[in-house]
Amino acid sequence: MIDADNREEWDKFIKEHEEANFLQSWDFYEFHKSRGKKIVRRILVENGKIVGAYAGVIETAKRGTYMAIAGGPIMDWDNKKLVKSVFDDIKAQGVQGKCDFIRVRPQLELSDYSMELMKELGLKKAPMYLSVEYAGIIDLRKNEAEVLAGASQGFRRKLRKAEKNDIEVSADADDASIKEFCRLEKLHSERQKYVAFSSDFLRKQFDAFRKHDEVLIYTAKKDGETLAQNFMIFYGKEASYHYGVSSDLGTKYSAAPLLHLKAMEEARKRGCKRYNLWGIVGIDEKEHRFYGVSEFKRSFGCEEYKYTPAHDLVLRPKRYQVTKLVEKIRKRIRHV
Repeated sequence: MIDADNREEWDKFIKEHEEANFLQSWDFYEFHKSRGKKIVRRILVENGKIVGAYAGVIETAKRGTYMAIAGGPIMDWDNKKLVKSVFDDIKAQGVQGKCDFIRVRPQLELSDYSMELMKELGLKKAPMYLSVEYAGIIDLRKNEAEVLAGASQGFRRKLRKAEKNDIEVSADADDASIKEFCRLEKLHSERQKYVAFSSDFLRKQFDAFRKHDEVLIYTAKKDGETLAQNFMIFYGKEASYHYGVSSDLGTKYSAAPLLHLKAMEEARKRGCKRYNLWGIVGIDEKEHRFYGVSEFKRSFGCEEYKYTPAHDLVLRPKRYQVTKLVEKIRKRIRHV
């Protein structure tokens, strides 16, 4: 395998795969680079064609150094010879990067086959998730009327309420919109009691995707006041509801459903086949901190999709044990 150096070739290959999304896009790793992170972007070429690719970021924490590969590698997972070649390279890159372990969350549906394959490759189920493992997906081949027909009565009621409230919805990739998003996210985190992303983190991510028209901020306003915003990424066959924030008034006036319907409209125009609402938790996990937002996402009538969970390729067993212990404790504390 060799280092990738051509954005157009990279994204063309990634987008040819129906399952892929922005997690393996070229620009997502430009974002990581802008934060001073070391990245790995590798391709396997056979007969002049790319047949496998993966991008990863090397993360350094007090408990150790590791490489994270979210949503990848991208390849034909049924070709075990190809899979082994790619994972041999992943291991070599991890060793070269002086990593204690490599964490992979494949863009691969959970199945007996996928779990057995992870075992055959020498990977162990990770103590902590890397990216969303359980997602709510809306099929965008359905038109708006068909989507609404599958939504809950509560969702349709909120939508009717929003439509009666004269809410204005706009979408753009302007500096003013990301500035407002950062402000609202800080207030939202204080209200919901979670740790907010820094403005620098959000802006750099926004700038990386804005460069090639892959991001829009959807904003709902009433009487000039911002009620809610969605940070949407459009890449390949998927539109991703990456982040969402709202004010107290946004909840009162039920602004969120309108934002999503407008984003779905744009996604269809761009040729996206699915709308990823991102993380949900099991319907019986009522103690989970994401249970409430999961129920909101289910009200869309989404399909529930489980990815193969994050797995670790351990390179330094003794140091990995420290990570494993720390992450198990954090998981209990955070209720995730």
